Amino acid sequence: MEFYFLALLILIMAAALGSGYPVAFALPGAAIITIGLAAGAGYIFAGSTDAYFHSGGPNQWLSAGVTNLRGVYWEVERDTLIAIPLFIFMGIMLQRSKIAEDLLVTMAQLFGPVPGGLGISVVFVGALLAATTGIVGATVVAMGLISLPAMLRNNYSPSLATGTIAASGTLGQIIPPSIVLIILADQLASATDQASTARKALHKEATGELSMPSVFDVGSTSAGEMFLGAFIPGLLLVGLYMAYILVYAILKPKQAPAVPYEGKYDKAFLKNVLITLVPPLALIFLVLGSIIAGVATVNQAGAIGAAGAMIMAGYRLPEANKTLYYPALLAIASLAVIAFALINFDMNVKAIEDSTDQFGIILGAIGSIMLLTALIWSCWRVLKIENTLAGVMLETAKTTSLVFIILLGAAMLTAAFRAFGGEDLVKEFLQGLPGGFWTQFFIVMLVIFVLGFFLDFIEIAVVVVPIVAPILLADPEANITAVWLGVMIGLNIQTSFLTPPFGFALFYLRGVAPAVVKTVQMYKGVIAFISLQIAALVIVGLYPPLVNYLPNRVSFLSESSPPPRNPKLQLCVEDYVGQRLAESSATRDAIAAARGLDLAVLPKDLAGDLTDGLDAADDAIAQLEGAFAAADNVQAASGEYRPQLRLVRGIEKQIRNIQREVDEIEKTASRMRDESQAAERAKLETKATALKAEIAHLETEIPESWAEVNKEFLTLTKAENGARTKYRRAADEAWEAPLSVLAVLDANDAFAALEQDLRNMKATIMSTPEDEAQELVNELSKVFGKVEGADDVKKALGKARKALKSKTPDREKALEAYDDAVAAYEAQLAWRAEADAKLRSGLNTYLDGIRDTLGIRQQARFTRDQALEMASCTAYHRDISLNF
Repeated sequence: MEFYFLALLILIMAAALGSGYPVAFALPGAAIITIGLAAGAGYIFAGSTDAYFHSGGPNQWLSAGVTNLRGVYWEVERDTLIAIPLFIFMGIMLQRSKIAEDLLVTMAQLFGPVPGGLGISVVFVGALLAATTGIVGATVVAMGLISLPAMLRNNYSPSLATGTIAASGTLGQIIPPSIVLIILADQLASATDQASTARKALHKEATGELSMPSVFDVGSTSAGEMFLGAFIPGLLLVGLYMAYILVYAILKPKQAPAVPYEGKYDKAFLKNVLITLVPPLALIFLVLGSIIAGVATVNQAGAIGAAGAMIMAGYRLPEANKTLYYPALLAIASLAVIAFALINFDMNVKAIEDSTDQFGIILGAIGSIMLLTALIWSCWRVLKIENTLAGVMLETAKTTSLVFIILLGAAMLTAAFRAFGGEDLVKEFLQGLPGGFWTQFFIVMLVIFVLGFFLDFIEIAVVVVPIVAPILLADPEANITAVWLGVMIGLNIQTSFLTPPFGFALFYLRGVAPAVVKTVQMYKGVIAFISLQIAALVIVGLYPPLVNYLPNRVSFLSESSPPPRNPKLQLCVEDYVGQRLAESSATRDAIAAARGLDLAVLPKDLAGDLTDGLDAADDAIAQLEGAFAAADNVQAASGEYRPQLRLVRGIEKQIRNIQREVDEIEKTASRMRDESQAAERAKLETKATALKAEIAHLETEIPESWAEVNKEFLTLTKAENGARTKYRRAADEAWEAPLSVLAVLDANDAFAALEQDLRNMKATIMSTPEDEAQELVNELSKVFGKVEGADDVKKALGKARKALKSKTPDREKALEAYDDAVAAYEAQLAWRAEADAKLRSGLNTYLDGIRDTLGIRQQARFTRDQALEMASCTAYHRDISLNF
């Protein structure tokens, strides 16, 4: 019965949306009605309101949506959605301040003489507006009102003109900052948690191990990473649009003619171009640059964008006058003052120590007051002119409320979907498809593409993504990143604005297009751009680094970059070390040079440790070569092993699913003890018997050779893992052994400074009362204990202390121990000086020689070149399914 109520839920939702009922109420309404009907039917026909639910009852699922929404969005740590009203405010303010109009007119004048120049200018401006506003409706309407008449006047094909405007207006959905990306990031943050749990369960079922290595875990994402990941695909899409228009204009010049500029390209024109272009570009730099540089979070960048839009509106809306640019100039000056203060002074108020610190704080306060003054000044101007500020804030509140109401409704709809087992059905359907991950991914992308014909991006993001994303992210075969999946879905969702019959960009453009432009022409015009979007989707899908590289690069170059010892990075680190060893003999030369050092000056234990470290260095290189050879063996064997693995794991999964059903049936049957239930119990027992027979049949389908094949392959993987583990241990020892010797030599001054204290201790032992003497000896022993390599002196002083502390204090025995300490001290003093002179330089040269190879794991962070290599390596998706 759950299936029928699930179908009813989808039917009610589709009917409500198709009738034009508001989405914000159609989603929760469908959930409430269906849950209510299921509860009523269960009470009437089965005597329990819980009867027709997959699990739980109506009260649980009615409150689940609200509870989930509150649990997710009311947590202090989950503040991602705060950026939405900030970016909405920025977009609406820039649209009301006619920035879009200025950009279109100026770019049309600049690109006009180029074949298809007007169309290229529309794409260029669409990209700029996408990076500053992200509001599709505002962008399409603005460009439709300004550029469409100009394109038609210059004999542009109506289809090309409308297609260009509609497609360019949708760039705001993929070029950051984008509301779609923020919502997707938030949804994927929850999906990765579910995917991680599912992958751990899969690993436990497949291997029997209780814990899964962290290297196999699913990584989360954030709005900032989504912005970075979408940046290059967005530029790719812009490039495809421009290239298409240029080629179209060259092949069919009459349908996209060049438009010569009637004015002069003089200083006045250049000044106009700079005034029009520089402020939006500066705002893009501040918003995206602050995120990329790690200076600001997405929320803080949203605040920067809102403030920047306010200042730009402050000089664009008023009539020209002498003070027109004063607020903007004051804001620029304040930013310069603040930047100077941050660069040159410690701006921590609690850490003020002298007048210099006070001056820096005062300078920062002055800059902040100047910036606040510029904002208030601009705000007052925008408020006075046609009450623009109030209108923008009202529109921002409306749009933000709509987004959050839809989020609430979607949470309730998703809860109802899960209440009737919809999530399990989708999971079983996708995982049951032949072809593995890519078949699942294609089906999901196709469903999202089709849904784009009927639903807005928010509904798709908040209804579909929470259901399918955990399934796709948990798959170990593709092992995709959350940011890549989010960008792919974002690119796909973008087509929803162009696909007839409900493409919102087409509606927006139809509302402002002249009657001479037919709707059919608009539909024809967007077909090429939909094809380009699909092409971009394919390119990004086939080459994941287009998405993954930039977030990885920023992460590895940041102050909080993962250390080289991070378990998830070891394969990339080892590939990097192997490449360096193959390209250069510097590491081997450093080891050979270190073996030529005279270790006889060191005590036997230190000399032995250092020799072991040099042996470990040679062993590490051999183990790494062995690991690469073992990896090649695994790769060679995987071709034959993978099909059997898929077959067996598929059969085992079927067996587990059937076994769970058998357990549920047997549990239900065991509760039927009444004679009136005998017939029903017999049916259940018969069904359980049939299912057990099916399990037995499935077990026979597992190839007889599987156990041996699996054992052989596991032997190969264990050999690779063992070699890699041995390499890591040997490499660490190769670095740590000479470092420990240098640590001893670095303590030479501290060791020598204790000589007088040690000499004076003899008189203390001889004449001071035993209790006091043993305390003083103990203190000196502790001091020597803090000096690297002075353990033998500490040990001798410890014996002297024990002699003084015993029930019968023995000063003679204490003095003997003291003499041993002095002898050890003098011996150390001699070899320390000689070792420092003969070994220090050579050991430092050795460490410098292996620092970027065998010693890379021991560094606090990657160098810039290493960080870029790690970013490039981790940008590719690595198949880990053979470990499951």
